Amino acid sequence: MPKKVYIETYGCQMNVVDSEVVVSILSGAGYVPTDNIGDAGLILINTCSIRDNAEQRIWGRLKAISHLKKRKHDVKIGIIGCMAERLKEKLIETDKLVDIVVGPDAYRELPLLVAEAEAGHKAVNVLLSREETYADISPVRMDKNGVSSFVSIMRGCNNMCAYCVVPYVRGAERSRNPESILKEVKDLYELGYREVTLLGQNVDSYKWDSNIETTGFPELLEKVAMINPLLRVRFSTSHPKDISDDLLHTISRYENICKHIHLPAQSGSSRILKLMNREYSREWYMDRVNTIRTIIPDCALSTDMITGFCTETKEDHKESLSLMDWAGFDFAYMFKYSERPGTKAARKYKDDVAENIKSERLSEMISLQNKLSAQAKKNDVGKVYEVLIEGFSKRSDEYLSGRTSRNKVVVFPGGGLKKGNYVKVLIERCTSATLIGKSI
Repeated sequence: MPKKVYIETYGCQMNVVDSEVVVSILSGAGYVPTDNIGDAGLILINTCSIRDNAEQRIWGRLKAISHLKKRKHDVKIGIIGCMAERLKEKLIETDKLVDIVVGPDAYRELPLLVAEAEAGHKAVNVLLSREETYADISPVRMDKNGVSSFVSIMRGCNNMCAYCVVPYVRGAERSRNPESILKEVKDLYELGYREVTLLGQNVDSYKWDSNIETTGFPELLEKVAMINPLLRVRFSTSHPKDISDDLLHTISRYENICKHIHLPAQSGSSRILKLMNREYSREWYMDRVNTIRTIIPDCALSTDMITGFCTETKEDHKESLSLMDWAGFDFAYMFKYSERPGTKAARKYKDDVAENIKSERLSEMISLQNKLSAQAKKNDVGKVYEVLIEGFSKRSDEYLSGRTSRNKVVVFPGGGLKKGNYVKVLIERCTSATLIGKSI
């Protein structure tokens, strides 16, 4: 009987790709993935450490699956990913359920570490690498729709933002060989996928030097777009200090490069941005947005915002709200500041904004963004967009669902169309989350 592995993934899209890499590595050691946790002999939880509540969810999940160990004593439980890197041996010391702890750069060692755990030992490997990109490993795609997928183009981060734990848990920045990226994307297209999202902590700083040429992100993006005009290309995430005019012109030239940029602002206050070590000001960010709108007039913008960062005043908060209002973001991820041990902010600044004030400010942000998102959708009513069909609507099999190039969800009557098809849709109305229309 084949050995079965069950993997749960928390956090960002990078973790989704990492889980697919892990499944590929374990497949070579005789494991097959299962969707039923009760059938698994190996349970892996791929973790996130970006905020404290992300880690608390993992502790809660470990408690919730503790009965599986009591029922089957030979079940092994592993914590992998960012939380494993941050807490290391403490995970095994704190929670006796955990047998294996593996950081993001040590996944190749998983078969050996599992064998070590099966022999009765606690297995830990959290060594970070300056070279590991898993470029030679073909991920086992875990997504269900078979239309869109993620491709990692780089790992790690060199931007030492004061609040962020990523450089400490994912290591220094390193880029993948572009040929390995192009091969992976071509393989996905041949398998029927029609959309890829190129992933990196800061895709704008992608750089590969060979003896022949240097490939930056604009060049890589163009090469991916040229694979086939029927392949949509997205990317995430851009850093405001690095996003170049060359990149914007590349997006503008190719119809199949999606007209949506995720550009995290984090704050609208130049004073707070300096404390955050974001390396740009409010004015710089606004200039980049103006340039995007000049070169790509129909580009959708989304962002990340943090409220309640150290020393943030009412005036700083108002500047964040005014930046959001000015930019008119289509969508935003918004969070209360969460101090992360080991970061510059934790070492040097006091987390001095009261929790109730953080909550009030976050509610204001969410309320404003809801209005901005609703207005952005209303502006689309009466327009025609090309939609890539991803499957049936969640509410009815008589309706199909897909996204526009600008990353907005559209629902419309099926009419014999299939997922993976492109269709022109006239937008007739909208809800707070969805555009609704008919194919034409």
